[in-house]
Amino acid sequence: MYIIAGLGNPGKQYAHTRHNAGFEAIEKLSDRYGIAIETKKFQALCGSGVIEGQKVLLLKPQTYMNLSGESLRAACDFYKVDPEEELIVMYDDISLAPGQLRIRKKGSAGGHNGVKSIIQHLNTQVFKRIKIGVGEKPSGYDLADYVLGHFSKAEWAEMTDAFDRASQAAAKLLTEDAEHVMNEFNTRK
Repeated sequence: MYIIAGLGNPGKQYAHTRHNAGFEAIEKLSDRYGIAIETKKFQALCGSGVIEGQKVLLLKPQTYMNLSGESLRAACDFYKVDPEEELIVMYDDISLAPGQLRIRKKGSAGGHNGVKSIIQHLNTQVFKRIKIGVGEKPSGYDLADYVLGHFSKAEWAEMTDAFDRASQAAAKLLTEDAEHVMNEFNTRK
């Protein structure tokens, strides 16, 4: 079984913000494979199903971003999932241009508090991740205000495509070699 988690913050005020890119991508995956994400478990909204012949749990932690690791730890422990092999996390990245994807098999938190929490709770930096570029914070902006801000209409069209591509990448990571998927999706747009 695999767990595919999309990071974000719960609540209507955070819907469609930069920090909720992971939630948006997990929703695309949910729609594409008909997996309803409505069960409340592991401090998350989740849904079980099959993607590309693999059993999956789609997970949207409801702990707020900075505590995402609590939710993922509970789910991994319950299903006895090895995070280094059977976990995929999708989240926003301000160091990437809007809409650009970067897939990695491991790495540091890179300043992302949700990923920092996951690394802390799982006690490993080795898990597959799909970073979704939301653009660099403009000079003079507060980082929290920027990532909790909404996309412009022009950005939203580009981001909708990025969320779709991130969901495709997640599905491919279930059955294909990570290096192959990285080569396909890490190219600059």
